[in-house]
Amino acid sequence: MKIAKSIFAVLAVLFGLVTIVAGSRVLMGSDPGYFVYRPLLIYNTGMGIAYVVAGIIAFRNVRQGMYAAAAIFALNLAVLAAIYYLYSEGGQIAVDSLRAMTLRTVVWLALFAGFGWLTRRGKP
Repeated sequence: MKIAKSIFAVLAVLFGLVTIVAGSRVLMGSDPGYFVYRPLLIYNTGMGIAYVVAGIIAFRNVRQGMYAAAAIFALNLAVLAAIYYLYSEGGQIAVDSLRAMTLRTVVWLALFAGFGWLTRRGKP
């Protein structure tokens, strides 16, 4: 159980660090090769910090990590719904942005489920 907790927590932190690096590069002028919807870029880069914090919280307390993952999942799902709406209405949202936001949402759903599973199995 402690190994699973550590794996989930490390995945959250690493996912956050990758998100911060990728977002920061684009904010500093790197061209990702598609139109960038700046509010989404800023949101995702900021959430990268939340991902790291959530991973650290989960490492210390799985139940609190589960709550953090649930909140991140819910926020990401709301943003995914919003950008999908903008995309479907002809807004300048790249398909790549939809895919990336879908990935983020699924990753946090999986982390929420994983931390929930650990919480139900015992208090690691």
